[in-house]
Amino acid sequence: MNELRQLSLVKGGHQYVFRYPEGEEECLIQALMDLASRTDLSFDWFDAAVLSRQVNQKLLHRLDE
Repeated sequence: MNELRQLSLVKGGHQYVFRYPEGEEECLIQALMDLASRTDLSFDWFDAAVLSRQVNQKLLHRLDE
């Protein structure tokens, strides 16, 4: 069974929490890009880039184990 992963971001009084199953990182990154493109949210492209980098670092860390 895939382990459930979590990322979170606190920004401007908002808290964004993303939970995703291990192996679904590509879907999460797509969702981050979709959120960044919305003008009604404080979540922006910089936030998406930071969280995407964290996802990639976690993947690399798991590969090194």
